[in-house]
Amino acid sequence: MTSIQKANDNRLVSLDAYRGITMFLLIGESARIYGAFEGMFSEGSVGHMFFTQFTHHPWNGLRFWDLIQPFFMFIVGVAMPFSLNKRLAKQGDKGKVTRHILKRCLLLFLFGTGLYCINAGKLVFELWNVLTQLSFTILVTYFLINKPLKTQLAISIGLLLLTELMYRLYEPAAPFVKGENFGSYVDLILMGKLSSGGWVAINCIPTTVHTLWGAMCGKILLSQRASDLKIKYLLIAGLSGLVLGYGLDWSGITPIIKRICTSSFILASGGWAILVLTFFFWFIDVKKVNQWPFMFTVVGMNSIFIYLFANLLGHGWLAKVVHVFNYGFLEPLGFPENLLELLNGVFTLAIMWYLCYFLYKKKVFFKI
Repeated sequence: MTSIQKANDNRLVSLDAYRGITMFLLIGESARIYGAFEGMFSEGSVGHMFFTQFTHHPWNGLRFWDLIQPFFMFIVGVAMPFSLNKRLAKQGDKGKVTRHILKRCLLLFLFGTGLYCINAGKLVFELWNVLTQLSFTILVTYFLINKPLKTQLAISIGLLLLTELMYRLYEPAAPFVKGENFGSYVDLILMGKLSSGGWVAINCIPTTVHTLWGAMCGKILLSQRASDLKIKYLLIAGLSGLVLGYGLDWSGITPIIKRICTSSFILASGGWAILVLTFFFWFIDVKKVNQWPFMFTVVGMNSIFIYLFANLLGHGWLAKVVHVFNYGFLEPLGFPENLLELLNGVFTLAIMWYLCYFLYKKKVFFKI
């Protein structure tokens, strides 16, 4: 069977594509391109319903956009066995690697909390950002990375059971009510405030499963098993997650709610994350259809940088700069408002992509 094709730096080509597409979708949101597309269609139309999938579900349900953060956190986990092996081979000192991970998690936490301060224009303490979540999930996954797969699976199940218990013991009659659940209670203690969208800080506990499952998949892909056997294992795992997650929701036991990361959401979204990885691995590394990902790979190679840039400057400063020239040249030509808004998003996204491409060509990669 065909062996795994790896990039020069020992990363799977399929993983680079997966990461790149996820980051490309994220910066597309920062460019406001999905909202612009949605606004071009009348409410109730097929086009409007399609682009509604690029928004978070208000509560109980699962849309495509609800999968992007799980994909991101899962991908980080998949990459960990590869990157840690490379770092250990280079440094030969696990203590140095541990210190690097601790520093990385601290920086992610500071970046995550700092984004809220910058966007708010004042010092605030808010813990709902994906980077603050990652600072926790990476740390836990790192200390479990060398455990057997069975042990890692058992711990991931334990984290999901813990999530169930926390919510159900706090309010047995109605454990998953927006703003009145255990996660909201903890937020009032930690931050003295609630998220307007219903997000909660203790999501870092169940979402650790995404990163841990990613590391487990990474270990499987690094193993000496034949490619068809790897695909079989990943397919079984992904489909199991979907069946369990959607089953809990449809049976009325535990609703799928992304904003508080219920166990059913973690299972369903984790299942999708594994299946997408399986497809990319089969399509790119096994079938060798591996020329097309370059457009996305250049974005994924500087994932932290472009995430911070998009959130700090992309939807604010850069979109406004593009607006000046976009509207200045095209509005006098009679372009309709909805098309101008869409073009503004397209041009903003194109500039952010080119920035990643420029850094890639210069071999400049921002890592923490």
